[in-house]
Amino acid sequence: MAQTNISIRIDEDVKKEVETLFAKLGLTLSAATNIFYRQAVRTQGIPFLITAIAPKDTEGGFLLREALREAQEQAIKNGTSEMTLDEINDIITEARRENRGQL
Repeated sequence: MAQTNISIRIDEDVKKEVETLFAKLGLTLSAATNIFYRQAVRTQGIPFLITAIAPKDTEGGFLLREALREAQEQAIKNGTSEMTLDEINDIITEARRENRGQL
């Protein structure tokens, strides 16, 4: 497979942070970027949750984000990268119950 170069602009501090993180994972910036692009193609979308609302530092917010991340990973494993609205609502309801200690 032929390869090509790309050029992107990123904040210098962010670049240093991700290079340090990826080095801990045994990855170069280039390898990590390739993983991102391949996963985007595989899932036909951004391979992580993007929201207009900043995540809260509350336990409930964490549980909800974690539940959605797990659901997305399971959907990918099952060969389905999209979820129905009912599936998303079920996950949100379950995360809220867990947060309230109702399960």
